[in-house]
Amino acid sequence: MNESTSEKLPKSATIALYGRLVRDYVIDYKGRLFLAIFFMIISALTATATAFVMKPIIDEVFFDKNPEFVIYTTLAVVCIFAARGFATYGQTVVMDWVGTRVVADIQKDLFKKLVFADLAWFHDNASGSLISRFVFDTNYLKTVATQTLVVMTKDSLTAIFLIGSLFYYDWKMALFILIVLPPGALAIRQLGKRSRKASSKVLAQTADFSSFLEENFQGIRVVKAYDRETQAVQQGDDVIEDRFKIQFKALRIEATSGPIVETLAGFLIAGVIFYGASNVIEGAMTPGTFFAFITAIMLAYQPIKSVAKLFPRMQTGLAAAQRIFTLMDIEHKIVDKPDAAPLEFHKGEVEFRNVNFAYHPDEVVLKDISLHMGAGKRIALVGPSGGGKSTILNLIPRFYDVNGGDILVDGQSIRGVTIASLRQKIALVSQDVFLFDDTVRANIAYGRDDVSDAEIVEAAKAAAVHDFVSALPRGYDTLVGSHGVRLSGGQKQRISIARAMLKDAPILLLDEATSALDTESERKIQTALKHLMKGRTSLVVAHRLSTILDADVINVVVAGEIVESGTHDQLLKKEGVYADLYNHQFSFDSSVTPFREIKS
Repeated sequence: MNESTSEKLPKSATIALYGRLVRDYVIDYKGRLFLAIFFMIISALTATATAFVMKPIIDEVFFDKNPEFVIYTTLAVVCIFAARGFATYGQTVVMDWVGTRVVADIQKDLFKKLVFADLAWFHDNASGSLISRFVFDTNYLKTVATQTLVVMTKDSLTAIFLIGSLFYYDWKMALFILIVLPPGALAIRQLGKRSRKASSKVLAQTADFSSFLEENFQGIRVVKAYDRETQAVQQGDDVIEDRFKIQFKALRIEATSGPIVETLAGFLIAGVIFYGASNVIEGAMTPGTFFAFITAIMLAYQPIKSVAKLFPRMQTGLAAAQRIFTLMDIEHKIVDKPDAAPLEFHKGEVEFRNVNFAYHPDEVVLKDISLHMGAGKRIALVGPSGGGKSTILNLIPRFYDVNGGDILVDGQSIRGVTIASLRQKIALVSQDVFLFDDTVRANIAYGRDDVSDAEIVEAAKAAAVHDFVSALPRGYDTLVGSHGVRLSGGQKQRISIARAMLKDAPILLLDEATSALDTESERKIQTALKHLMKGRTSLVVAHRLSTILDADVINVVVAGEIVESGTHDQLLKKEGVYADLYNHQFSFDSSVTPFREIKS
């Protein structure tokens, strides 16, 4: 997967990115946002009031010894800090809710988008990288969605109110501050550009790291079988070390705003002290005004610092937003046409008409395939590995769309009917068995919401599942583990067959359905499969020829073309590719009688 993210975006693109986040998600909670803004304004006003109360404390209490002001200023301080505390609490709770809610909404939309994505797209994108975007990238958006508003509203208002109070006290000193601030702001802005670039690399490396972990944990059996633990650890060390370097660089860039702000603050405070103290000595300013001014400067320091630090942090969130919206904007190729109608199912006849298919332009897989599957007939596909058998099967439920030709079900082009109505009529058992980390019962019933326990047990018995499940500690409520790790390959395969049996669809697709079964288990379910296929249009991709000897039509697929078709006996008499496959397999499968013995 290409994890590269645009490292340099023009200002207009950055604004558009943030605007989209606000428009599509944040604005949905404008009522709570207005409430949070109200709390922020209260908090900003109380900070300014703190500076104002310093003047009467110094002038009236310490210098004029006015006892009445002792009570007033004491009560004022209590009220100010209490109001500020409640306002901060309200703003924090509301904005945390909004931020967490926005992240959840984005995760929901992203999951929905990807679940409906094309199968081919998933094959081109590492699942570890996608998980990284769900877990890490979406949480970075919380900073953009909420902290940006908090800093730009609360801290900016606090700084503005306090700077306004400075003009009230002494406009010359306030003007000096405004002259010093712009150079620092420009430096912070430049820092934000570097932070955006570094943040993009961190997010991309996080995705690679997630893919690395997923790959090694899922393939741990192979790692151990080939004694590659040491090599895996070394690879892990290298990946983690690279991750450390990239992360540290991003953190160092973000931390650079600290010394810029601190140095700037040092110049400001030193200048204010020099100017203010000189005026107090000359009698041009009261000590209370001076201390009020100093207090306003000190109180403005923290919000200004927060604003300065926001921009580098915001770049990380915008980099994450860009990566997530890139996924949101993927276009699904396999979709319902605007005028698509539900499939009108009659008999279950399936027909391939001059079908051509390629996964990539330079990788032709199927060439001019014409295939007729009569209603209720058993059609088999055999041939060398990589010939295109499974691809033919995968085209029927529209996992992929043909590049040329057409596929019809009961005379209706599958691209002209709704995908849901088409797949409701199809049951699939694949050689790549997948079980969810759930109970045996849930895995068998997957795809059926209205199924009873009796129906589950009946399907399990038909697929030779019931006996071994009954022996499990919790029976049908036993958890199978991630990818069914607690079960054998044959057991997982039989559960997937039971799942297909329970769906009871009129079109059945079997892709090496018995490949993971031992001879005894295969014999147990062959009768069940024959019963399942009875009256159904069945397409069977088989490696073991013993499983398709009684098929109505056997098609031999070689290099993307059907080179032979007929019944088992007809194909043997041709003494072509099928006969060679049949005789070759006899060397490995004692259940197959070689053609040479049949002729003799």
